[in-house]
Amino acid sequence: MVISVSDVHKKFRSYQDKNNELKGKLLFHKRNEYKERWVLNGVSFQAERGESIGLIGENGCGKSTMLKLMSRIIYPDMGSIEINGRVSSLIELGAGFHPHMSGRENIFTNASIFGLSKREIEKRVQAIIDFSELGWYIDNPVRTYSTGMYMRLAFSVAINVDADVLLIDEILAVGDANFQAKCFERLRELKAAGVTTVIVTHDMNAIERFCTQALWINDGKIAAGGGVSKVIDAYLAYMNEKNFERLSENRGAAKDGGEENINGAGATAEESQEENGESEPEGAEVKDDGATDANAVRFGLKYVEIEKAQMFDKNGAERTVFRSGEQIKIVIKYKANKKIDNYVFGFAFATLENNVIAGTNTMLDGIHISRIKESGTATLVLESVNLNAGKYILHLAIEDENGTPMDYCRDFLRFNIVTSKQLAGIVNFPHEWVIEQ
Repeated sequence: MVISVSDVHKKFRSYQDKNNELKGKLLFHKRNEYKERWVLNGVSFQAERGESIGLIGENGCGKSTMLKLMSRIIYPDMGSIEINGRVSSLIELGAGFHPHMSGRENIFTNASIFGLSKREIEKRVQAIIDFSELGWYIDNPVRTYSTGMYMRLAFSVAINVDADVLLIDEILAVGDANFQAKCFERLRELKAAGVTTVIVTHDMNAIERFCTQALWINDGKIAAGGGVSKVIDAYLAYMNEKNFERLSENRGAAKDGGEENINGAGATAEESQEENGESEPEGAEVKDDGATDANAVRFGLKYVEIEKAQMFDKNGAERTVFRSGEQIKIVIKYKANKKIDNYVFGFAFATLENNVIAGTNTMLDGIHISRIKESGTATLVLESVNLNAGKYILHLAIEDENGTPMDYCRDFLRFNIVTSKQLAGIVNFPHEWVIEQ
């Protein structure tokens, strides 16, 4: 066993307005009041030689604190941490580097912190420079380096000190794509050589590609641990529900403020037109002037108008936040100002960039509507809306059988889809893999 973390607790003091000077401490002693916050509250895990552990969780859950405890930068208030072997860490970008010294000089300084002798560093210095790809920049002061150059040098030193344990905290996020690939290839080589690695990252793909197990830390405790896929699925499901609740609360706050159908800044398309003075006064005569502006957000002859549109879940609750794969019911309330023979109701979903994802209308679906009454509703039930996570737009339209727009509403309502699945693109097709060998 290389790493053994047993019932570790760690707390920090949070000062509201701390005085560092004696005068301030004497005169304004109340400003030195603080609250104690337990960042880690009973964390335990073990790692064997050659294992790679990925620590995941929300910001502030204690991941980075755990790495600092393991690297002995700070110490636990309760519990114990035992690590057998030399520890190399990449916890903070540029830690251990002197800004006015050259990259070459910093290699000697940084490697000596990890426990290497001058002779050992001299044997490795060229390999470190070659891996960092810094070339002639190696003799420039590191204060002139970019963030990526800092990372290259720091990573190159950390992987060349013959460490038994390597601790990495989001450090690879600043590298370019080619260097990231090179780093992961080097990490695989170290893992094969028996180096135990602990990585903190928000990149779930990196965890799945590289780690042998994952730990999800939530509120200072391990919420799930073990197989990578199982832990990531549990974490993403939790974040999905949290995002769903947050968006639903925002929706509830918008409704309390009188914003029923969200459209851009929170107004319906009809309300937006009223603000711009575009809608007709109530009871005004509908005129067939034969002209419509097809570039407008809302246009048409208004023989039939959309008064209201709402989205409901399968339980009949009005929502604008749905989980991927849920049933969505769209209810359109309309009024007829002039009777014509045939009406066509249509809808479309689009991205925020106004790229249409899917849509249909009653004519395409073979539904014939004629001589409707002065008012009513048209309901469309979508059994399973398999969109990936994101914000989408609902377009609505009423036309006659010849395609002449009666009431065409672009961006009538906006809604959110949340999902815990990691998928590419916009649409999540129900699918199944069958592998035969």
